[in-house]
Amino acid sequence: MPAPTTLLLFSLATFLLTVTPGPGVLYVTARSLSQGRRAGFASMFGIEAGEVVWMVAAATGVAALLSASAQALDVLRIAGAAYLVYLGIQRWREIERPATPAPARLGRVFVQGFATQLVNPKVAVFFVAFSPQFLNPSEPIAPQVAVLGAVYIAVAIVVDITYVLTTSALSARFMRSAKAQRRSGRIAAGTYVALGVAALASGIKRP
Repeated sequence: MPAPTTLLLFSLATFLLTVTPGPGVLYVTARSLSQGRRAGFASMFGIEAGEVVWMVAAATGVAALLSASAQALDVLRIAGAAYLVYLGIQRWREIERPATPAPARLGRVFVQGFATQLVNPKVAVFFVAFSPQFLNPSEPIAPQVAVLGAVYIAVAIVVDITYVLTTSALSARFMRSAKAQRRSGRIAAGTYVALGVAALASGIKRP
């Protein structure tokens, strides 16, 4: 079990990392802005589910193997970039259709959030390069990883809930007209594509 001071420092570091906008935050805010609070929470749970998978991978050593392979991380980076571009193009096509598109089902929103985080190499780098700094090698590693992972998820949920509530409140107030909805959709689509292209061009960077 990590010491209280270790947990406090890890929580602070996790907060600073997760509060910075990246693919996960972008997806959560875009869904909250376009479809409201329920879609925002569905996207948030998808993002957190993807992070749980990476947490389990870190505990079992899979993430360490990926981190040691530049080619494997390049595959994740390219896949993540391509997926973000795909989401942006899909979102733009929905906005440009003559008829108002039906809101995406919550299950689809969840799966897209899950996939967004699953192909995010930042999570692998986080649990392999950053988390070990808070581990005590003289004690069993797996329980420590589990505790730190739980702290990470708890902090991420608080951050994401804040984004969902704030963005959905702004959506309810300012996105009532069809023109405003189209404008926000285009901004979200363009941001997806720009972020994907940037990730593809610049290599692995923390979102």
